[in-house]
Amino acid sequence: MDNWDEIKTAYQVARLGTVSGAAEVLGVHHATVIRHIDALEARLGVRLFQRHARGYTATEAGEDLLRVAKATDDQFSQLAGRIKGRGAEVSGELVVTSLEALSPQIAPMLVAFQHAHSDVIVRYVTGDRLFRLEYGEAHVAIRAGAPPDQPDNVVQPLRDQQVAAYASRDYVAAHGIPKDGDSLHKHRFIGPDDRNSRAPFYIWLAANVPDSSVTFRCSDSRSVEAALTAGAGIGFLSAVRARSFPDLVEIYPPRPEWVAPLWLVTHVDLHRTAKVQALLGFLKSKVTEAGI
Repeated sequence: MDNWDEIKTAYQVARLGTVSGAAEVLGVHHATVIRHIDALEARLGVRLFQRHARGYTATEAGEDLLRVAKATDDQFSQLAGRIKGRGAEVSGELVVTSLEALSPQIAPMLVAFQHAHSDVIVRYVTGDRLFRLEYGEAHVAIRAGAPPDQPDNVVQPLRDQQVAAYASRDYVAAHGIPKDGDSLHKHRFIGPDDRNSRAPFYIWLAANVPDSSVTFRCSDSRSVEAALTAGAGIGFLSAVRARSFPDLVEIYPPRPEWVAPLWLVTHVDLHRTAKVQALLGFLKSKVTEAGI
């Protein structure tokens, strides 16, 4: 792309939603902002914004541009900081993503990090979708399972998450505890809605428990917790998380084949930035202290 000024202008318009806001941030006249947007749309041959009375809203193409421009802007900001001797500052927006199941442990750590670095604005986004770090959708991703293999990512081990099988006291009172593998079919189990789940404990479940005994299926971790505590059957939970539910009874202790490795993932272009390095070190120290 020939003209970074036009891309930078489009980024600010997408971020702020108005021409006047972008003009103020960039220190230019609003007519310059409009000229840059028109020139960039003409060069790309696509609409980047929908114009309306309240301002500008990015189209799908505009959102793509915003993600790329944001990552580039982050890199330029860090370069400028290093050149001016301010590379050690920990400030600005920090986007972290993980599975929803980890939020009870990760969110308090992020709050503690923010207390230590008051100039940081945290965005914590959970879900199963893999955020595209190469497009700047997140600075740090906490992922579970096999080591992520996306190109240009820096992957570091965080911790092995120990997983055990539990049931509520009411369930145990009504159905007892399985004494051996031959009695598993007599019990009720909580399983994944996705029968192709690659979680190691769900692979074990599919191999050892008849499908007809998996009588309650969930699509997310919060639902599993709710079903477990309500007495739906035997289900899987991280050993650390299970401590929050005193009514649960451990049916099977953690097994090596149920371990869910956790990984810290960053993009190579942002890995060395001050705020990312500060957060990585903080999370590692907190996990060592308290576990996940």
